[in-house]
Amino acid sequence: MDWTPDADALRGRVAVVAGATRGAGRGIAAALGEAGAMVICTGRSSVSGNAQSDYDRPETIEETAELVSSLGGTGIALQADHLDVDAVTRVAERMRSDYGAIDILVNDIWGAEILKGGPPLWNRPIWEHDLADGLRILRLGIDTHLITSHCLLPLLVSRPGGLLVEVTDGTKSFNDDNYRLSVFYDLAKVAVNRLAYSQGHELAGFGATAVAVTPGWLRSEMMLDNWGVTEENWHIALDPLRSDGPVAPPSFAASETPRYVGRGVAAIAADTRRSRFNQQSVTSADLAREYGFTDLDGRQPDGWAPG
Repeated sequence: MDWTPDADALRGRVAVVAGATRGAGRGIAAALGEAGAMVICTGRSSVSGNAQSDYDRPETIEETAELVSSLGGTGIALQADHLDVDAVTRVAERMRSDYGAIDILVNDIWGAEILKGGPPLWNRPIWEHDLADGLRILRLGIDTHLITSHCLLPLLVSRPGGLLVEVTDGTKSFNDDNYRLSVFYDLAKVAVNRLAYSQGHELAGFGATAVAVTPGWLRSEMMLDNWGVTEENWHIALDPLRSDGPVAPPSFAASETPRYVGRGVAAIAADTRRSRFNQQSVTSADLAREYGFTDLDGRQPDGWAPG
């Protein structure tokens, strides 16, 4: 399927992507750039250092900002720890000073992949889970979103038409019926869907929209490293006879790049009827079907499809 982004769909819009260093955050920032937006990319990992980060990873917010600009938008990197109220307040003050208002806020802050552990550690009862790690998961997955919304939403509601996107793992309907790894992880991901609902209730009176968006099986930088592949050769992880690394399950065939969910966010932002999504919970695949966009390889994968 041939699909090309509209390079001017979001021209003149100002977006803040909180947690833009890697994964879905980077993909969303990039897709907003494809649509011509100015994108402020925040996160803890910077060329100036990543000591605040829970990950020892090479990705930086500056790389994300450069990617945004290379795709036709304007990318700006601002280092911030979203658990630090003063730091996020400074981001808000900078936005107010430079732009007066923002049009799009994406809460994609996470940072607990290592804390949640791998499959051998899933499904432990709460009393066997490290309490400090569990509470840190909640701080990283919920408190960061609350702090960021508290500081930046005043800039979003200063004029009608704003969009808040809460990025999580699993739709409301899926998470309602499925236990997610541990009590702490489960609570964090359920809570973010509810944040879109509750904030959407408050934002509606200001002509703004809040929506929860979940990618499917995301081929993030960390996921590609996990399977010992790159974006260019990820299919080899599906080879059952593979000898140079771990073999991924067949469902990995429905995985998606971070740009896919990003294009969904950009599509909602460009939609003059976006308010119909207020308080809703949707997947990247739902949005691809709604708006007709594709992933970078021309597919419309659905990692949440039954079976």
